[in-house]
Amino acid sequence: QVQLVESGGGLVQAGGSLRLTCSASGGGGLIDNMAWYRQAPGKQRELVAEITDTGKTTYADSLKGRFTISRENGKRAVDLQMDDLKPEDTGVYYCYADQYFFGGDLKYDYWGQGTQVYVSS
Repeated sequence: QVQLVESGGGLVQAGGSLRLTCSASGGGGLIDNMAWYRQAPGKQRELVAEITDTGKTTYADSLKGRFTISRENGKRAVDLQMDDLKPEDTGVYYCYADQYFFGGDLKYDYWGQGTQVYVSS
């Protein structure tokens, strides 16, 4: 069983930056995709950015240019650099990872506990 642990959240003023880190431990095999999601108060969880084991990235359209996801190829850790933060970026940020086995027939999803980001105006 893979465990994900996030760190780096906190309080920042609008226009500031934060860097979130997520590390995976336990389990076996390679981690395929890793991602960051966020959930603002009263809203559904949404994708922030995703990165594959080969480094291909996907971003929520509204966040392109301000957020950067990074991961060493094949490594079990992922970072999210967040710049020019806005109050609407406030929320709990969750790390996500998945693993595929048997040619994709079996998939496991993993979630971290979340880290709080609060952006003051």
